[in-house]
Amino acid sequence: MNVILETERLLLRELNLNDSQFMIELLNSPGWLQFIGDRNVRTETQSMAYLEHGPLRSYRENGFGLYLVERKSDHLGVGLCGILKRDFLEVPDIGFAFLPEFNGMGYAYESAGATMKYATDTLKIPHLCAITTPENVRSIRLLEKIGLKLSGTILYPETNEELLLFSTKSDVQVYRLT
Repeated sequence: MNVILETERLLLRELNLNDSQFMIELLNSPGWLQFIGDRNVRTETQSMAYLEHGPLRSYRENGFGLYLVERKSDHLGVGLCGILKRDFLEVPDIGFAFLPEFNGMGYAYESAGATMKYATDTLKIPHLCAITTPENVRSIRLLEKIGLKLSGTILYPETNEELLLFSTKSDVQVYRLT
């Protein structure tokens, strides 16, 4: 277990292929499907491929990625939080998603705040951004609470969906012009 961060109640650790069942549950939860989108991950084989080509590849290529958020008390996986490097963004972005039964418990705020500190203090990333749908009010509130400011909108390249773009700095270009 490669623990990256520890907070008062949570551990954030690198995902591994043994987390495939958790990923199936999270990727098919109502919030993920509504605000992030269907990744067509229904089987253990699909989940392992998703992990290998997503988070595990990101750890190898970038030195960071999405981490499993576990409660310290029982090591139960409650969500994901971490840093992503997307091709269409100039700077890394913070991302998070939690199983619905753990919404409203402060886990997202606790893990996202720790992730922001880790990104700046440990990884020395000077600038972060985040993207979310305009309808995702919970994410918008959390992004503002951890210090990001609305910078504008951006079209998500894969779907052409307009997303809100948040940033730690207002004077830096955070998306690629094509």
